[in-house]
Amino acid sequence: MKHTDLLGNPFSEATEAALEKYAEALHQFHCYQGDPVQTIESAVEEAPGFVMGHLMHAWLHLLSTEPEAAAVARADLERVAELPLNRRERGHADAVAAFAAGRWHAACRILEDVSIEYPRDGLALQAGHFGDYLRGDSRMLRDRVARVVGRWSPSDPGCHAIFGMFAFGCEETGDYPGADHFGRRALDLEPDDAWAHHAVAHVFEMQGRSREGIEWMRERQPHWAQDNFLAVHNGWHWALFHLDRGEIDEVLALFDGPIHGSRSTVTVDLIDASALLWRLQLLGIDVRSRWETLARDWRAAARPGLYAFNDFHAMMAWVGSGDGDRTAQWSTAQTEQTPQDRGDHAAIAEKVGAPLLQALAAFGRGDHAQALALLRAVRPIAQRMGGSHAQRDVIGLTMVEAARRSGHRELARALVAERVHLKPDSAYNRALDLRMAA
Repeated sequence: MKHTDLLGNPFSEATEAALEKYAEALHQFHCYQGDPVQTIESAVEEAPGFVMGHLMHAWLHLLSTEPEAAAVARADLERVAELPLNRRERGHADAVAAFAAGRWHAACRILEDVSIEYPRDGLALQAGHFGDYLRGDSRMLRDRVARVVGRWSPSDPGCHAIFGMFAFGCEETGDYPGADHFGRRALDLEPDDAWAHHAVAHVFEMQGRSREGIEWMRERQPHWAQDNFLAVHNGWHWALFHLDRGEIDEVLALFDGPIHGSRSTVTVDLIDASALLWRLQLLGIDVRSRWETLARDWRAAARPGLYAFNDFHAMMAWVGSGDGDRTAQWSTAQTEQTPQDRGDHAAIAEKVGAPLLQALAAFGRGDHAQALALLRAVRPIAQRMGGSHAQRDVIGLTMVEAARRSGHRELARALVAERVHLKPDSAYNRALDLRMAA
């Protein structure tokens, strides 16, 4: 039977029970809580012809960037190939096919058109929004949602997620008051919206308001720290606030606890663990034993050449743990496959991924001048790799230390001056300033 949900989105085939499961899975996805994969699998068990159930299943895997994701999505596409699809569903199917083939830009453009025609399709908005994040497209992180946010009412199911996505888009384009406003509005509607919480945390990070950030994380911990896909990432933000204040013991406690204490081998969790240890190592903190543990977990999860952002953080673990074989292997991982194998990622790997991995390898072997040269060349276009401004800040931090160690002291002081200008109250930046002056 054909159905329309409470937001006016058409479904070609569904049952009432399957639609209820779809709504539940979408809410879990919006909040990054629970197990939306299991929930949507139960929906398609209830209704094997439920097209949007199969397509949501594909999106949940693709957006994880896990190695097996594309194969799962292609299997989902095979299941819907013989089913009748309406225009909205055809848009999703075409976008899934493009994304699974590595054509991320095309997938996000298709979803852009779906959202224009169906502005209250929460799945299309969230899949497109996360695709923008993976591609480092700050403008579309904001504008994809800006185009439709006025079509949503706070009484609409899922409106909190639209506000939360808009908050993150505002933050990534420098509109910090707007980000704070919409992030808090989202949380007023749904306190468990981990993405909205994370958007406000980004505002504190970018503005250097580390004391407020620590209070924010602590006060809201029950809402983001349990049964939550973003728990490790939000824990990473908490650790960054302590790092900004020079509170190293607290940073290490968070690493050993919520960030890597569970030894998760989920890629996004490993990324946060690497990103934190690398920052500590740049400060001269001895984290070698933690690197060795983390590298073992990366070996269980990593496959080179799939996504430059993931490879960049895996390389940190190889360098930090002294794994010379993998450091050498991964230095060329971005360029070994043909463009046909990897779609859009081939150009990203060549221009951004490869030089970043080579820079980390050079840094690890003590060739700091080479690391600095590579980082200076790639830093202006590093956003193409994806991630957020806060995550890519590790490139700038590595440049500072590479400049200092290679004897380019005036450049090092200039780079630190940039940081002090943006965050004058940061104990981390003040310590860097004194270190460069000495």
